Amino acid sequence: MSAVANDPQGDATDATSSSTPIEEPEKKKRQYKDFGHDDEKATHAKVDMSTIELKAEDLYDKEKVDLETIVIDDVFKLLQCTAEGLNQEEAQRRLELFGPNKLESEEQNPFLQFLSFMWNPLSWVMEAAALVAIVLSNGQGKPPDWPDFVGIVLLLFINSAIGFYEERNAGNAVKALMDSLAPKAKVRRDGQWSEIESSILVPGDMVSFKIGDIVPADCRLTEAINVSIDQAALTGESLPQSKKTGDQCFSGSTCKQGEAEGVVISTGPNTFFGRAASLVGQDDDTTGHLQKILAQIGSFCLVTIGIFVIAEIFVLYAGFRYRYRAGLDNILVLLIGGIPIAMPTVLSVTLAVGAQQLAKYKAIVTRITAIEELAGVTILCSDKTGTLTTNKLTIDRNTIQTYGSFSAEDVILLAAYASRTENQDAIDMSVVQALGDTARARAGIKLLDFKPFNPVDKRTEITYREESSGKLKRVTKGMTGIIIELCTRNKTEELEERLEKDVEDFAVRGLRALAVAYEELDGDDHEAEGDGFELIGLLAIFDPPRDDTKQTIDDALALGVRVKMVTGDQLAIAKETGRRLGLGDHMYPAKVLKDGPAPGSKFSNLDEMIMDADGFAGVFPEHKYEIVKRLQGLGHLCAMTGDGANDAPALSRANVGIAVEGATDAARGAADIVLTEPGLSTIVHAIRQSRIIFQRMRNYSIYACAVTIRIVVCFAILSFVYKFNFPPFMVLIIALLNDGTIMTLSVDRVLPSLTPDSWDLVEIFSYAVAYGIYLTASTIALVCIIIETNFFQDKFGVSLDTAPPISHNDPKLHMIVYLQVAIISQALIFVTRSHGFFFMERPSTALLGAFALAQLISSIIAAYGNMGFTKIKAISGGWIGIVWIWNIIWFIPLDWVKFGMKATVIKAIRKRRERIAHEVAATGIPLTRTQSRAASIHESLYSNRVSFIKRAARKVGFGGKISMKPEELHRFSSIQAQRVGQTLARNPSRTGGTAPV
Repeated sequence: MSAVANDPQGDATDATSSSTPIEEPEKKKRQYKDFGHDDEKATHAKVDMSTIELKAEDLYDKEKVDLETIVIDDVFKLLQCTAEGLNQEEAQRRLELFGPNKLESEEQNPFLQFLSFMWNPLSWVMEAAALVAIVLSNGQGKPPDWPDFVGIVLLLFINSAIGFYEERNAGNAVKALMDSLAPKAKVRRDGQWSEIESSILVPGDMVSFKIGDIVPADCRLTEAINVSIDQAALTGESLPQSKKTGDQCFSGSTCKQGEAEGVVISTGPNTFFGRAASLVGQDDDTTGHLQKILAQIGSFCLVTIGIFVIAEIFVLYAGFRYRYRAGLDNILVLLIGGIPIAMPTVLSVTLAVGAQQLAKYKAIVTRITAIEELAGVTILCSDKTGTLTTNKLTIDRNTIQTYGSFSAEDVILLAAYASRTENQDAIDMSVVQALGDTARARAGIKLLDFKPFNPVDKRTEITYREESSGKLKRVTKGMTGIIIELCTRNKTEELEERLEKDVEDFAVRGLRALAVAYEELDGDDHEAEGDGFELIGLLAIFDPPRDDTKQTIDDALALGVRVKMVTGDQLAIAKETGRRLGLGDHMYPAKVLKDGPAPGSKFSNLDEMIMDADGFAGVFPEHKYEIVKRLQGLGHLCAMTGDGANDAPALSRANVGIAVEGATDAARGAADIVLTEPGLSTIVHAIRQSRIIFQRMRNYSIYACAVTIRIVVCFAILSFVYKFNFPPFMVLIIALLNDGTIMTLSVDRVLPSLTPDSWDLVEIFSYAVAYGIYLTASTIALVCIIIETNFFQDKFGVSLDTAPPISHNDPKLHMIVYLQVAIISQALIFVTRSHGFFFMERPSTALLGAFALAQLISSIIAAYGNMGFTKIKAISGGWIGIVWIWNIIWFIPLDWVKFGMKATVIKAIRKRRERIAHEVAATGIPLTRTQSRAASIHESLYSNRVSFIKRAARKVGFGGKISMKPEELHRFSSIQAQRVGQTLARNPSRTGGTAPV
């Protein structure tokens, strides 16, 4: 088995990995520079380990013990164990001390989760209305208001059921991470090897793993035989990493080659993998973006209703001396008609239908509110390996360097000869596949001898007979420094200088160099010495971008979304990938996220640097998380794409986390959208589709707020002026028909915007007030004409139950008002959904059909609805015709109301916003508003999570949650070993166990 190894003295985390060696520093006659890490030598403690073992304050003094590089013997002393492993008693003690080697997830009680959907201010008002109908209305010889009570409760339960169903189907990121841990582990206890559940591993255990195994816990290797570890899903490094004795392996990574033994230094939530999981769950209680918008819209409606309810209480009871029950009916009208109780349901249905539409583009939505946030995304933070690139090594044909008389095709063919054709690793596979026809790797030759890669020689070699000529030939490929030392034929100072320059050019561009040499043999002895190796070529190996990535990035930029690369790979590789994709090469190493801008740089703070950067390289989970968090703090909505477990924290933190095709379970669990098709082109479709969905939700929001104003102001004024007592049940009928019609907005025809969408609530409320007041005027004008004049009776021969003077609470007048309000309120949606005249933008067939059906039902109720308990009576066809004509006359100018608002109020609002934006840009200081605690609490009430319910659930045993301090997530053994050592120092073995003295 071949795999690229690092220099024996090199850093084990060097990203040059896999089979055939890749260029690194090799100190011989020349040093061929690569972009790997600097070499670090193992160190010893600077004091006697036996003296510091007993004193924790000495044990963790880095001046005495550099735990990042201490030799493995000192690790054994620090962890109080030996290579023979622990005994069962000591292992059990440590299990109690450190806990199980697994991640715990919080379990929610389904019943409490369902109740939480009824716990927000909009629902509270409706619940209060239900209580008013069933309890407070029970008096003065009248029964409780059962019709209103049942209708209100039905609305509440429908809303909660939809929300509950959606949330229960959402993926659990922490569970996905937990399931990724190895279920079994081979461990040495009491001197014997056995297989146990990995969950009972403890620090100090000796473990063993081989090719194909998942590393069960973070460990330091005590023995390594040609080991290669794939940790791309954890660190983002694109190639498997060669490991040697003393190196660290991470829990959850996969052994791709060799066998190893190691001592466990960290388990469960304290592993590199576990800390990533803790970051995923860290923001569990934060309020989502859509919930914040719902909170503000809800506040607008609640304040409006509250003002007029208080006014009615004073006017009706104190002023008009209303009896108790009559006044309550008027208040119920405002509560039922004014609260957009169906808003969360309508928006949920709109989003759910949108999710189904996104599924056609091979995008699975696991959190439907993410669709709304995707429409407003301004920055897309993308992982590189497997996301922007294919995560498959490829030979870059455009950069192949040849030496002597060999062509680039000759170099590739000979390199393929020196590669395995079975059981290949990434390097051999890339070379063989570069041929196009992989059969050519053995065509026309007879294999006589093959030397696979090994960590010492760092090269592969083949000896073969060329069938066409019968000659014996030999080819080797490997690390440049090794290959050039082998070469003796046609080796000149000029050649070496050119080779050194080529390797440096490759390193600057983030390309890995693979040298190829060739020699011929005299005679028929394939083991004989040849005529000397001659350097014939230098291959460049890289992880290429996906075919559609560049076009996807260009499309995203055209939609106003800026793309930033955030990768665990090295800086040179990130810059080269950025150049190939047109992202730019303003890439920075991860250390700047901690150190900040260098003195004298053009950036005054880290936020400016992050905004300017095209990407960051060499980052770890907490870095990605921090970048997303800072961008959000600057007012941006961020999307994050990724495919590995190391991306999970940032995927969870981002407004929209996107797991690409082939992503790990951990990434899919943390993501809001999971792509099932290769590449990022689906994201562009998703952005466009999300903006269509956003427009539908915005149209509905304007409509809902306008109806609130229209109902509350209209019926309050009528009660003040005419003591008009409209039956609450009819308002409930209006609400049900309106909501049923508005549900079809989820499939309405709208055009997406070309820039990121945002909820401009000032504009929404301004439109709503204008429409609401206009519609209020249409109803009041109609009632005034009917009550104050005989115009309709004289002109059209219609009549009411009471002769002139008309009773202000005539049952037929109630029905007329019901029909007028029901028709024109629903018709308003055709105005709010269009940017120009309503007839210029054709609505969907579903919306037209639902509107027509609702109006038919309303007209039938008006014609035949003799329901005594509602204080209404059926009206004649003449009255129905009058109401329809009246509404048409008032409907036509609604477009002009919209245009007038755009030309005046909306224009002024936008100019003021632009002026503020210019002032902020000029000062360079972001304008932020400190949110009050009351506002924060109010928003959280819409997040479908109730803090006191969750606390109560935990107290009664419904679920527990891991709580961890957010710390630097280093892959160094230092922090992990420190913690273990501290714990063991505070809790020395009671029996002595296997701990050394």
